[in-house]
Amino acid sequence: MSKDFLYNEIANGIAGQIRGGVLKPGDRLPSVRTLCQEHRVGMNTAKRVFMELEAQSLIDSKPQSGYFVRQQMYRELPLPEVSRPSAIANEHEPNELLSKVYANMGRNELTLFSIAAAAGALLPLAKLKKEIVYANRTLKNGGIDYELVQGNINLRRMIAVRSLSWGGNLHEDDLITTGGGMQALSFCLMALLKSGDTIAIESPCYPGILQLAVSLGLKVLELPTHPVTGIEIEGLKSAIPKINLCLLIPNFNTPLGSCMPDDNKKEVVALLAKHNIPLVEDDVYGDIYFGTQRPRCCKSFDLDGNVVWCSSISKTLAPGYRVGWIAPGKYKDKIMKQKLVHAISSTSIVQEAVANFLKTGKYENHLRQFRRTLENNCQNYIRAIAEYFPENTKITRPQGGLTLWIELDKNIDTVKLYDLAIKQGISIAPGRMFTLQDQFENCVRLCIGLPWTDELNQKLKQLGKLAATDYVKVAR
Repeated sequence: MSKDFLYNEIANGIAGQIRGGVLKPGDRLPSVRTLCQEHRVGMNTAKRVFMELEAQSLIDSKPQSGYFVRQQMYRELPLPEVSRPSAIANEHEPNELLSKVYANMGRNELTLFSIAAAAGALLPLAKLKKEIVYANRTLKNGGIDYELVQGNINLRRMIAVRSLSWGGNLHEDDLITTGGGMQALSFCLMALLKSGDTIAIESPCYPGILQLAVSLGLKVLELPTHPVTGIEIEGLKSAIPKINLCLLIPNFNTPLGSCMPDDNKKEVVALLAKHNIPLVEDDVYGDIYFGTQRPRCCKSFDLDGNVVWCSSISKTLAPGYRVGWIAPGKYKDKIMKQKLVHAISSTSIVQEAVANFLKTGKYENHLRQFRRTLENNCQNYIRAIAEYFPENTKITRPQGGLTLWIELDKNIDTVKLYDLAIKQGISIAPGRMFTLQDQFENCVRLCIGLPWTDELNQKLKQLGKLAATDYVKVAR
């Protein structure tokens, strides 16, 4: 086991005990020497453990006394409520609001809390550039030729290898590459549904999925969703007679960041297979876990090919590269036909570069640092929101992903908050974007993928002050 992995494993274990309440504020931690003896590590490794815990603001060091769990200096905010959407399918999206918020993408003068993507400063840009150059040099004709319709063989092979980390056992022939995660979902819905069909999703749900469904003439049935454990199984059971397909983000979905327990995943897979209803699993956030182990995917419980697993590197490595993939199960021929009709081929040079990045271990190295940074960001955001936001604020406490979901007092209109904040150079994602129903008007999603700085802390403070003004209150 490498020293880097070992010190991270020890630090994550202690961090989990602190966050789980096993170690209380003010508790004294073992000394450096004791840690060395207990875990059979050297002094430098033990010191790195404590440095990591200090960087996460979980412990404090006291000269001549040792290390102690930090006293919480902020209020513990409650979780948002379980969503209770209408059981009637809808097909109308808030077009004007979506267009207004997404128009801010790429505007560097704004603090983009609204876009669920990692800032370039958190991504390995120089290493990716080298892989593009290498791919250009090694591919036949520099990568200008068409790929196989199924996609780059090297990329499919590496995705298959990595599937073992989440309980999968995929082969390269089980995969189809795509131009990003949304294209993967598009091919699935076009292949498996027709206009007028109904899909079941989480509520709240990623706006891109809502837009896609509406554009294809589909009806959307939103399911009751818990901010920690995801959809409520009883709600899905009630929806079975009404739906033709279920589309879920089981691992650290956006905006809630919820993660379905394995037992729930297994039950959902069996339930949908029993009724021959396809499950499309969007797993773009699965690699962004804050604990010691990647969560399993619904696909790992799939016995008959009814689960269609989709993912991409858009949330972890390079949003602009547009590299995604599908494990289509028994629907392979239908989905391959959609790719042939709508794309013909994928971008060979970019897929080859990503394949090499995965093969050389650079991706795993990047993910280790990326996950630590996002976990630290998450804790810093939660502390700042607890300190600066008005009374009756509720917030999620995700164990992975890129976002936080904040539920404000019911008298606050977050569309008005958006209008006020954008004038101050702050872009947020109002809760109404994440549903086709009249709900979540007092909620907001914030991206934690920005580098944490004093300036960012001040932006959250500024946003909290704006949320306390009379301007954002609902007119009575």
